[in-house]
Formats: sequence, structure tokens, C-alpha cells
Amino acid sequence: MKITTKILCTTAIMATLTVMPSCTEKTEEGPFIGRNEITLQSDTFTPEALWAMGRIGSYAASPDGQKIAYQVTYYSVEENRSHAVICLMNADGSDQKMLTTSSKSENDPAWLGNDRIAYLTGGEVWTMDADGKNRKQLTRTDGSVDGFLFSPDGKKIILIKSVPYHDIIQERPADLPKSTGRVITDLMYRHWDHYVESIPHPFVFDTESGEEFDILEGQPYECPMEPFGGIEQLAWSPDSKQIAYTCRTKTGLEYSISTDSDIFLYDVESRKACNLCKADGYKAPAYEATKTLKTQAVNAPENMENNPGYDQTPKFSPDGNYVAWISMARDGYESDRQRLCIYDLKQNKKSYVTELFDSHVDDFCWAPDSYTLYYIGVWHATENLYRTNLQGEVACLTDYVADFGSLQMMPDGRILAERHDMMHPADLYLCTVDGNEVTDIRQLTEENKHILDQLASPACEARWCKTTDGLDMLYWVILPPHFDKNKKYPTLLFCEGGPQSPVSQFWSYRWNFRIMASQGYVVIAPNRRGLPGFGHEWLEEISGDWTGQCMRDYLSAIDDACANLPYVDRDHLGAVGASFGGFSVYYLAGHHEGRFKCFISHDGAFNLEAMYTETEENWFSNWEYDDAYWNKDRTANADRTYKNSPHLFVDKWDTPILCIHGEKDYRINATQGMSAFNAARIRGIEAELLLYPDENHWVLKPQNGILWQRTFFNWLDRWLK
Repeated sequence: MKITTKILCTTAIMATLTVMPSCTEKTEEGPFIGRNEITLQSDTFTPEALWAMGRIGSYAASPDGQKIAYQVTYYSVEENRSHAVICLMNADGSDQKMLTTSSKSENDPAWLGNDRIAYLTGGEVWTMDADGKNRKQLTRTDGSVDGFLFSPDGKKIILIKSVPYHDIIQERPADLPKSTGRVITDLMYRHWDHYVESIPHPFVFDTESGEEFDILEGQPYECPMEPFGGIEQLAWSPDSKQIAYTCRTKTGLEYSISTDSDIFLYDVESRKACNLCKADGYKAPAYEATKTLKTQAVNAPENMENNPGYDQTPKFSPDGNYVAWISMARDGYESDRQRLCIYDLKQNKKSYVTELFDSHVDDFCWAPDSYTLYYIGVWHATENLYRTNLQGEVACLTDYVADFGSLQMMPDGRILAERHDMMHPADLYLCTVDGNEVTDIRQLTEENKHILDQLASPACEARWCKTTDGLDMLYWVILPPHFDKNKKYPTLLFCEGGPQSPVSQFWSYRWNFRIMASQGYVVIAPNRRGLPGFGHEWLEEISGDWTGQCMRDYLSAIDDACANLPYVDRDHLGAVGASFGGFSVYYLAGHHEGRFKCFISHDGAFNLEAMYTETEENWFSNWEYDDAYWNKDRTANADRTYKNSPHLFVDKWDTPILCIHGEKDYRINATQGMSAFNAARIRGIEAELLLYPDENHWVLKPQNGILWQRTFFNWLDRWLK
């Protein structure tokens, strides 16, 4: 049955979709949501087409390497929800089929031998045959399982479950069960988008006896770590006798100013753990909570052997002799360079094997020889595949204008990987490596080919320009479909968030360059100061100087485009960005010298003094600003930071601005966006505020996502077309 749905929106993004539902059966959960088979009435990429796309998630190869199970999530705008299914294919990409068709989402496929698959649904672990039949529920926890990991021998499972936690937010009085107030006694009482009244703990569940126990029994610490950690923060040893796990053993104020997490080795039989990062008896030095940790004793050279920064994502070598993990050197710095650390379990010795790579390691896997490791790293605005070994010999294996997103090792030594770029969402690829090069790369899935084939594609080009201090900067130029070099196009300056996340070949379901270009805009996306992939000095220059060279870099990119790209309409420029990019927009609004005709800021920091005490992760503000704003002895960097807060330059605002914010954003609170909008309107400046009471730092619900896109393009079209 075909259902033709009229989408009501502005002329610029109007679309008619012909939707072929996979199933129309209604259940208590609502209808099953499968692949959206749509027919577009034009070749313009629209928000509705964007949200019709399937999104590939976790994946796993069978032990014999013959099959690959993978997760795909589909969205229904009408139902305003998502639904994840598990699919199966041969390792060459053939015979792709959907295994699960229930109304509940099924997630995180994992193989139990070559013929059976475990998965998570309804907060429980289930298993099924590799053809999707013979389904059995394995755990019965009243739906409390958030993640799972089977031991290699299949006899035990790590289950991630939440446990009550009331050290900071007091438990409600028993006689006042309907009270909504929270009595709070310390910091870290909320994280990202929720109040912290429970924390995740890993439990070991014996599949034969049904016995389970909490690895962190009685400890007030998280594992996995909030807010984004998952099962990847734990690993089984090949002999199923040990577990490596990530944990930050801090609470309250101490937690809020420190990024110091460690890798622990847990013996399942004795139920004892040892810290692989710290010397026995280590005690962290005293600290000053209102000042950056970069100059405090915890980051002194003599303390570096104790791994005071982030350490996470452990993985055992196939022979069980080593544990590798991603490690940052310094405490308090969440964007420090991510290195690959190797711990020799026989010699009790650590080494770092990516020191010849002056950028981030973002994911990695061991080769079968337990000597070689493959990893993803960002360099010059792309995330490519690299190889290293126990001797630290680094080689670049690929040079694609694309991003690899994650890696898994196949039994035969080939690499299963997710890859995407600005014009294509994620698909799965199989890479064959011979020495220092990838000799073959095969695309296995084409999840959204049926949509992409109907769309006209923009083009993406790399361009380098000079900055005001004489250095070379790369920026991406994204050109509209059906590009005519003789025409002039309204142009957007994209301001990146982070502030230290790369402007690589990422694919976003909100800040999507393909859809921006498809609406008739040229996009200029600079890799300004502070972004990884251009060396340590370039990365670090932004800390303590948010309004200095990085802002001049933005303007260098847009000025270069206006001067040298004849199709850029210098009279119709806009600046857009989120998070630090939103802060950048607020700052540029008072310092753009008439360049821009409109601005859009999403979840941006507006008042840095307020931001210092509003955000939940105080280590961020301490590192980036140097000092609390009330410190009389604050550094010159701190003084400059606070004196250049965007809210102090509203008197110079003269350009229409759209402010967007989620009220569940506890990283950059919604009061920041409200304050900016209120200030603009009080000044008599044209402004709009898109406020989401149910969204966090992102926009996750389908109808909210489409409203975001429509509001975004309505605003741009109003002022730039």
C-alpha cells in the first residue's frame, strides 16, 4: 500500500514523499518502523528526505568471518520516534536481510559462535538463531539492562545497569513520595541532560548459574563514564578470566574539575581490581578548584607516569599479553591529544605507540598477530586509517576525502569499518591491508542509495588560504547542486563547535552541509585555530584565547572566499554555528564589521561569567578560561576571556539573529540562548528564538529535527535571498 504524504513547509524546502511502509500492523508499541521507501518529486535534498534515511549503528562479524550482523535505525516523523532493527549479510555484502521485525527496537548485535546472535531489546538480553528464528530471553531484570558484553567463552556477560545514587542528591523522604524538590549537597548533581540520582555499574552475570554481582559494589563511581560512555569502556580478556574497565574514582566537586579516569584490571574469580594507570599508593596532589589544572601539581612532569588525564576504551590483545587504550596526558583538559597506550601485562610497563602522529587517535583495533594495531586519526580535515605496532612505527594507510568512524578486526586480518563523508551517510566497508597500504576497499552496504540516487549532489572542494599571522589554513567549500560558476550564491560561514573538534568529512543529521548546499547556499567551513589534525601548536592555541586568532581565522576564510571565489555573493553572507560555534556567532555579531546579513546560533555560550558556574563540567571552564571570574589574581588570559564575552558587545549588534536552545542542555544552559535573544529584541534587532523544552545539546526527536531545519532555512532565506 502506498501512502502519499504532503509535507507543509516553505517553498524552498517543499517536498512530496511517496512512502511505502514496511508494515502497517499496530501494536501497543505503535507501528513497526522500517526502511522509508520514498519517491521524491524533485532532486532537492530536504529535511524530510534527511529524516527518512536509515542510520547504521553497531555491527559485528561472526567468529568465522562469514557473516556480519549490523544495526540500522529508522525514524518515523508521523510517530515522532525511532526504531532500530538488526540486519544480516554475507561478509562480501551479499544477501542482505532484516532479521528483526518486532515493534520494539533491537540493538547491539553480538555473535555467540557462528550460528547464534545476542541482542538487546526492552532492556533485556535476548538471543536468536542467525536466521532470526528461535528467539529466547536470556536475562530477566525488569528491563534494566543498558548494555552487555559476553565473555569469549560465552559463560558470562557483563551487564550495564543503573544503581541508585544519593550521595549528592538526597533521597526523597519516604512520607513525601510525590515531592519534586531535590536537596543537593555537592557538584555534579546533573550531567548533560539529566539529574544524577542513579549511576551506571557493570554486573557480571553467569549464564549457567544465573548468579550476578556488581564489579563496583558499594562504590559511588560510574562505569561506563557519563555522559557518553558505553560498553566499549569494558573488555574481556581472551581467557574470560579478567575484565579491563574504565572508571573515574571521583565524586562531587573533585569530579567536576577533573578528567582523571583510569583503566582497571579486574580478576573475575578473586573479585579484586588493580589500577593499570597509577602507581600503588598514589594520591593525587591538592588542587585549587577555581584555577586551571594545567599549571597545578597534578600535571607536573613528575606526575605524568600516573596518567592524570582521560584513559578509556581498553582492548586486550588477541594473545592476552597486552591491554591497549586511548589516553590523554593531562588532567582537566578534555580535548588533549588522544594517544594509544599499551600496557604489557607481563612486565607491568606502559608505552605509547602513536607518538609519531601529531593528532588524535579516535578508534583502534588489534591485528591477529598481537603486535600490530590499526587506528583512525584525523589529519588535514579527514579521518583516515593508520597502522602502528608495539615499537611505535606509524604509517598512514589511506588518504580518502572521507572519514572512517569505527573499526573491527575480521578473523582473516581484514578490517571492517564504517565510513562516511559530507555527501554520504555512514555505510560499512571491508578493507584489505598489505604492509603499509590498503590494497582493496569494498563497500558492503548502500543503506540510503534509494534516496541518494534521486538527489542532485553538491560538490566539496578543499581550499587553503593565509591567516592574519601568515599561516596556511584549510577550509572546505561546498557548492550547490547544478552549480553555475557564472552565478552568485548566498554564502554561509560555518563555525565549528568543540571548541576542538575537527571540521572533517563528517555527516550530521542537523549540521548537514549537503542539505545546506542543496537549499542554494555555498558553505565555507574553516579548520580554524584550535582544531585537531594540523599539529599540536595549532590545536592548543585556542585555550585561553577564544576571541583571538580563531576569530580572525574565521574572517580570513570568508574574506578569502569573497575575494577569490567569484560565485560567492559578498552582499549576502550569513554566519551559523552550534556550541562553541554558537559562541563564535554571538561574538562575531559584535565584531563582524558589516560582513554578515544574518546570524544563527544554536546552544551557544553568550555570557562567560554565567557559563562558568552554570555548566556541570567545571574542568572545561577552568582549562579554557584559566580562572574563576571572581579571582582577583586571575591570569591575563582569563582577564581577556571575560572582557571579551559576547554579552558585553551587544551594543554593537546590528544584524538579525536566530537563537536556538534546548532547555535540557545542562552543558550550556538555555538561559544563555534566552539572554542573547532578549538582548537582541531589547536593542530593537530582528530576532527569533527556537526553544525546545525536551531537547538537550542536540535535537534528537524527528519532528523537532524537521522544525529545526525549516526554521533554520526560513531565517536564512528571509535575509539572504
